[in-house]
Amino acid sequence: MDFRRYFLWGALFISGYLLFLQWSQDYGPQSTQSVAQSSQSQSETNTQMSDDLPLAIQSTTTDANIEIPQSATNIAPGKLIVVTTDTLRVAINPIGGDLVEAALLQYKKELGKPDPFVILEDGPERTYVTQSGLVGQNGPDASTEGRPVYQAEKTSYNLADGEDSLDVNLFYTDAKGVKYTKTFRFMKGKYRIRQLITVDNTTSSTWRGNLFAQIKRDNTPDPSQATSMGLQPYLGGALSDEQNKYNKISFSDMKEEPVKTTTTKGWIAVLQHYFVTAWVPEQGQKVTLQARTNGDFNIIGFTGSPVEIAPGKQGTLSSTFYVGPKLQDHLESTAENLDLTVDYGWLWWLAKPLFWLLTLIQSFVINWGIAIILIVVCVKAIFFKLSATSYRSMAKMRKFGPEIAKLKEQYGDDRQKMSQAMMALYKKEKINPLGGCLPILVQMPVFLSLYWVLMESVELRHAPFFLWINDLAVMDPYFILPILMGLSMMGQQMLNPTPPDPMQARIMKIMPIAFTFFFLWFPAGLVLYWVTNNSLSIIQQYIITKRIEREV
Repeated sequence: MDFRRYFLWGALFISGYLLFLQWSQDYGPQSTQSVAQSSQSQSETNTQMSDDLPLAIQSTTTDANIEIPQSATNIAPGKLIVVTTDTLRVAINPIGGDLVEAALLQYKKELGKPDPFVILEDGPERTYVTQSGLVGQNGPDASTEGRPVYQAEKTSYNLADGEDSLDVNLFYTDAKGVKYTKTFRFMKGKYRIRQLITVDNTTSSTWRGNLFAQIKRDNTPDPSQATSMGLQPYLGGALSDEQNKYNKISFSDMKEEPVKTTTTKGWIAVLQHYFVTAWVPEQGQKVTLQARTNGDFNIIGFTGSPVEIAPGKQGTLSSTFYVGPKLQDHLESTAENLDLTVDYGWLWWLAKPLFWLLTLIQSFVINWGIAIILIVVCVKAIFFKLSATSYRSMAKMRKFGPEIAKLKEQYGDDRQKMSQAMMALYKKEKINPLGGCLPILVQMPVFLSLYWVLMESVELRHAPFFLWINDLAVMDPYFILPILMGLSMMGQQMLNPTPPDPMQARIMKIMPIAFTFFFLWFPAGLVLYWVTNNSLSIIQQYIITKRIEREV
């Protein structure tokens, strides 16, 4: 029995199976339903918030002028406050002061089109918004009369050239005379938004309330990526606390069993392909993270502990909202472990250095496709001696193929004697029957890691290579790279010894066709990696094989 062949193809099948499982998990059909925008009364919404969202620890920061400027006026019904920076264009609803629209100005909706990618929206086709405010005993967002209606000085704000930050202040005074200032602080080049809610208790009673922030999304599909087969990537929630640095919670899991956990360190988020929204409470303060469903909506958020503000005093409650691409440096600077939303799977320890190396190379060559080719060269260089040893073993197997064929004729169907004779031949000629398995065993985790890197890295979205490849993150539109990959597999097979078992030989002939079909829908960047790897392997193996054949 050819143990080496069985082991080699077993490893290859395992690699393909693991890859298929991950592909199915990331891109397999999900149970999604298109949901029309539903309407609820404000009283129902506010009651729900106060019932479902526990309570926030006091922040003693006071960095806002609570006095409402005379220029602040009521916003016309249905009118939104639009804020534009170099990275974001957001819309704020004066009712509740919620962010209801967000466009990423440096990312296009479609390749070659001018329209920016919209991540937050509140329309007939999709509801994906963030809500925040104050609930509890005296919180204005818990009032049975409805959410607070804020005033503002303008309906349009722009981050001017030369400015590093922009504050957008919203003002509200309740029936008791308590004054509220809700401030959104935008920063140049950033996707995180700082939120400050300042309470000026002008009454003679202690003010009590709780900070809350949540992300509300329906079950519509992810618009950031859809393949030609109509498959969708992972879409769902995630949270981080002391016990779990990164814990994904699907919308279906939320519906089956709501999640509630108390922590002093963490965040909550909603993930989609390449982009993420997240609320980050003040670290070190006790908050409760929640994930639940409410009718047709998925809601994930946090609420802090009760806050008390004495009569005549002010208090500011703060948090941070991230809305943007999964850029690791931006995520790391926003909150600890938030960069884990760039999900590399269980091989993250290998994927992270691969991404670092890929990024480093790209910074010099300014082309992600060339960077992928060069990273293959680096990997092949690292494992050059190991590959050479294994290819030498395979070349010897090929050289002694006629002797193996004679043994088969001699022993016929007696597999036990055939196996014993082959092992004796291997020992005599110093052939390691498992030596040829080492390259694929080493390559398998690298391949899987690079799969996750290419699938998760927003840097490769709409990244061109050359000629017909104008987006390395999607499949080759003409299937040229998958065909080249299949041809390269056939070239490798021609250099390998023919298995003595006819069934094995037939399987080997089928494998290039099967893998070509399998790779048709893989990202062009991943297939480019495999084609380059196979091509370099063929060159190295050909040279070694010819040297072995010339040996006496």
